Order: sequence, then C-alpha cells, then structure tokens
Amino acid sequence: MKIKILEKVQGCFPFEFEIGEWYDLCVSEDVKFKAPQANKMHIRNKGKGDIPEVRTRDVDFDFKLLPLGVAMEIPKGYEAYILPRSSTFKKYGLLLANEEGIIDNSFKGDNDQWMFPAVATRKVFIPKGTRIAQFRIQLSQKATVWQKIKWLFSSKPRLVKVSSLGNPDRKGIGEGTGN
Repeated sequence: MKIKILEKVQGCFPFEFEIGEWYDLCVSEDVKFKAPQANKMHIRNKGKGDIPEVRTRDVDFDFKLLPLGVAMEIPKGYEAYILPRSSTFKKYGLLLANEEGIIDNSFKGDNDQWMFPAVATRKVFIPKGTRIAQFRIQLSQKATVWQKIKWLFSSKPRLVKVSSLGNPDRKGIGEGTGN
C-alpha cells in the first residue's frame, strides 16, 4: 500500500522505525504554552448551617492546534489513527484534546495539513522538529471485501514523498464537508 505524503515543512517527513507499526510525527514550528491559569473563585454553601463552605476556581488550560508539517493521501478504505508518543506527556505535559485523532481518506488536499490538538498542563516550550505524535494506518469500517483481502496479504505501508497530492482541500480540521 502506497501513502502519498506532501511534506509542507522541511524535516517533517514521518519517522519510521525498523520495528513496530507506528510512524512518528513532529511539530513543524516552535510552540509555547502558558501554564494553566486560575480564574474567578466560586463559593458555594456560604454560611448555610452545618454544610461546609466549598471554594472552587475556574481553570483555563492553553489549547493549540499544533501543525505536523505534512498532508497525506490515504488509500480509499483506510484511515489513520494519531496518538501522542508515549513520552509526550512526561516530557511536555501535553494531552491530545480529542483522546485520539482519526483522519479518513477524504482529508487529502495539499492544504489539509495534519494537526495535533493539544492541551497543556504546564508552561512549556516545544522546539520545531520535536516528535510529539505517532500514527498508523488501519482499515476503515467502509472498507470493501476486496480491500480487506488486500490488507491481509499486503506488506507494511510505503510512504512516498510527492510535490502535490492533486486533490481538493477539505478546508481543515473541523471544517469538513459534513455537518
């Protein structure tokens, strides 16, 4: 199976290990996150007999869509799963906001750059080129019987660098053609 990859930022071509089924992705620009900010204090049960007073604060966490520097064309009948690398939280305090990212084969235009929706749990700086995410390709629920048979007998995906994907853009994350 061939996966076409448009490297939008030099040095962001997915990193492939000799073992394992996942490919690493890096952030394509320097990123700074602010530490969580405590805001307005809320007091409940103020002066209501034996019920203890409860004090809470709203906390705002810094959220950003981190560009991963690539756009890809995944074959029909397949989809990509993006997750943080195992060290991403330990090193940078980042969480993937969606729990997991799923990219179907309709997200394949030159401007459909893959992103990592991140929430920061602390103040952190992440330099361009840092590997923060990983992905793998799997059959989609709409795969045909023929695609499933082909998957059973295929070798691992082959990543091919291209200068253009030649497909219409889907308008970015959360801006697709669906409702």
